[in-house]
Amino acid sequence: MFHPLRTSFRLAAAAALALAFVMPAHAELKPIKRVEPVYPADAARAGTTGFVEVEFTVDAAGKVASVSVVNAKPSRTFEASAVKAVKQWQFPSGADGRGKIRLDFAL
Repeated sequence: MFHPLRTSFRLAAAAALALAFVMPAHAELKPIKRVEPVYPADAARAGTTGFVEVEFTVDAAGKVASVSVVNAKPSRTFEASAVKAVKQWQFPSGADGRGKIRLDFAL
């Protein structure tokens, strides 16, 4: 049986879920020091390109408290370099929050 209230609720929930993946976790979270990842030598020799998407949290002091890999192509190639770089980023004091970024690796 068609129920308009349930249908509109489902559409609203689906739209909110889609926006959660599109919108950054914290729109104003911009690093004041950004360290770029080092291209892994094995990947460079092989001509491998790809990307890593990471989520990170920033503490009240502006330091990156944690980094986790959300997605990577190809897997197990660029993750360590991406995580190491993002852990070195610095943000203004008081900019605690969460962020998400995609780091592209291209030759």
